Amino acid sequence: MTLILREEDVRDTLTMTDTMRVVEGMFRRQGAGEVINHPRVRIVLPEGRGVAHTLPAWVPGQPGDPEATGQGFVGLKTYTAVGGAVRFVVLLSSAEDGRLLAIIEADLLGQMRTGAASGVATRHMAREDARVVALLGAGGQARTQALAMATARPISRFLVYSRDAARREAFCADIASITGVEATPTPSAEEAVRAADIVVTATTAREPVMRGEWLRPGAHVNAMGSNWGYRREVDTETVTRSALIAVDDLAQARIEAGDLLIPEREGAFSLEEARASGRLVELGAIVAGKTLGRPDADAITLFKSLGIGAEDIATAAHIYKLARERGLGQEIALLP
Repeated sequence: MTLILREEDVRDTLTMTDTMRVVEGMFRRQGAGEVINHPRVRIVLPEGRGVAHTLPAWVPGQPGDPEATGQGFVGLKTYTAVGGAVRFVVLLSSAEDGRLLAIIEADLLGQMRTGAASGVATRHMAREDARVVALLGAGGQARTQALAMATARPISRFLVYSRDAARREAFCADIASITGVEATPTPSAEEAVRAADIVVTATTAREPVMRGEWLRPGAHVNAMGSNWGYRREVDTETVTRSALIAVDDLAQARIEAGDLLIPEREGAFSLEEARASGRLVELGAIVAGKTLGRPDADAITLFKSLGIGAEDIATAAHIYKLARERGLGQEIALLP
């Protein structure tokens, strides 16, 4: 039987602590070469009416534990963005016998696993004494980024900037209530970034919302809003100042990491040279202990998050396990 899980089921099962644990385990397996992740595939509909996206992956292990011995899970997340509406779903199958285990509505799932990836990067790349977070953006993705930052480090303060003053006020009240951390609305991105140890960009911007000249020595940046090759949230100086750059998947970064590809087209950066020198790595290599996450205390580090299918599949398997244990969802006879 296949389990149908709705957004409310995901909300009832998924915590940021567990999501970070599962995603971190997946990255550790990735760093050992034991995960198969395929870059996002896009179909742009005629006349620009919308886009269909697919992210397939295989993650070994057991439900909720990618590091355990087991055949694991194979599947994909697919979503459409048409007419202003975005609809997400994960198809989760057993890699042992091919059964379709679950169909999961995946809006919150995607927000949580994206936040978790930044949280894992922060845990391994930010300074141990990092306490102040600049958060650029005030949407659903920014909310789970805040949760992840508070899980990764003992954060003392969030400095929040978004273009809409009323929205950032309401957002600050929300994240203060869910994290227990003071959250202060900030009148400019520059003011927030200059005072921060950790910077998170969680916007839909096409052009940079953050400039490298604003970064203080030792800052860590999580840039997660853009996954198109022609868009970026951080400027070229952010990239050139970064002593270490991590991505969640190198093959996918070569296609859609506009924050890196645009500086490359400008002649200011080379993905291949950075890769050859060890300056550009997959996050999995850091989590697996193959490379240090921070060259020194004053180094600026950057995690360019794209969102990969392996994060979705690892998280979906955890949701499936808890849903089965708690009797959640609706069973249907499908593809016996």
